[in-house]
Amino acid sequence: MFVYKFDVLATLKESGYTTTKLRKDKLLGENAIQSLRRGEMVGMIALEKICRLLDMQPGNIIKYVESAEK
Repeated sequence: MFVYKFDVLATLKESGYTTTKLRKDKLLGENAIQSLRRGEMVGMIALEKICRLLDMQPGNIIKYVESAEK
């Protein structure tokens, strides 16, 4: 499964993108913001926007870890 390497919302906030600004400027949708809060994966479009906002590659944000479930 994929997991985030760091708290994405906190990093966005440090870069000047509060959740209010993300919503107001329509940078990320409410569903994506809520998924980030819960540590759940966002969709590819939201991940692409996060990469653009943070000037990072997807591999800098997420990583694959083996799941106990098979």
